[in-house]
Amino acid sequence: MIKIDLITGFLGSGKTTFIRNYARHLLKQGANIGILENDFGAVNVDAMLLQDILGDHCTLEMVAGGCDADCHRRRFKTKLIAMGMCGYDRILVEPSGIFDMDEFFDALHEEPLDRWYEIGNVITIIDANLEQTLSEASRYLLASQAIQAGTILFSHTQEVTEAQLQSTIQYVKDSMDSLHCKQLPKQLILQKNWNDLTDDDYDAILTSGYHTADYTKLWFDDQQTYDSLYFMNMDFTEAFLKQSCARILKDPACGKVFRIKGFQHLPDGSWISINATHQKTEIRSIPNGQAILIVIGEGLNQEAIEQYWGKSRP
Repeated sequence: MIKIDLITGFLGSGKTTFIRNYARHLLKQGANIGILENDFGAVNVDAMLLQDILGDHCTLEMVAGGCDADCHRRRFKTKLIAMGMCGYDRILVEPSGIFDMDEFFDALHEEPLDRWYEIGNVITIIDANLEQTLSEASRYLLASQAIQAGTILFSHTQEVTEAQLQSTIQYVKDSMDSLHCKQLPKQLILQKNWNDLTDDDYDAILTSGYHTADYTKLWFDDQQTYDSLYFMNMDFTEAFLKQSCARILKDPACGKVFRIKGFQHLPDGSWISINATHQKTEIRSIPNGQAILIVIGEGLNQEAIEQYWGKSRP
């Protein structure tokens, strides 16, 4: 059977970066792997950031959103059926940060996936500087992702104080407690700088497994709870983009913005990628991209965001 790992975590936690490192470890071991990007929204930006690790033994598939939940679940299952015929040793699934864990487990217990796949590990990435004013729905998603993980891996630990890290850990524990789980699972918890992760650490993650915890479910419609807005072919400088993202994230008139990500074609012809959250903004030079910026959040106000950026261009 094909092993399948789920790498989950809230928006902007660092899932794509971890997958790059994790995939490299698997490739060193001679594994033939597939990566499935299962994103919220109609355009998958994170997939474009994985291009440099692709090759004969590592391929990438995508399930983009932009449709209702039932349609998205069908696309996810159909893609896994197709990938099951490709001779992979292991498949890594990176969902959106606003992903309900039940979708993953339910799909893998259906025919024919239950005969082809074996769940390997659930790895949950949590930003050490996690925002601690999440809505009820977002906090539920955070907790349900953490409570079913075999590994909880904190990101950006080198960027926070020990007090900030412990505050985040307590917030996650309190969120998990709010689900009234009868027994919290024993998990592998890693809090070190990712640059210091060793082969032994990755081997431990690789065998950490997952948990099917019994906890209180919260029903909500993610299509109504979360929004994503797309801005195409915008003509910004790097300085303006960084400054305007910071303002949009802080402006309550724009809604509760979690993350801004995408690619920008600069006036000099070069490309950059941007990943902006309340905690930090990362801008990197890239060889090429797709001229799109995506704003993800709750109750987004497109007109207010257009006050900063103008309207999307054809």
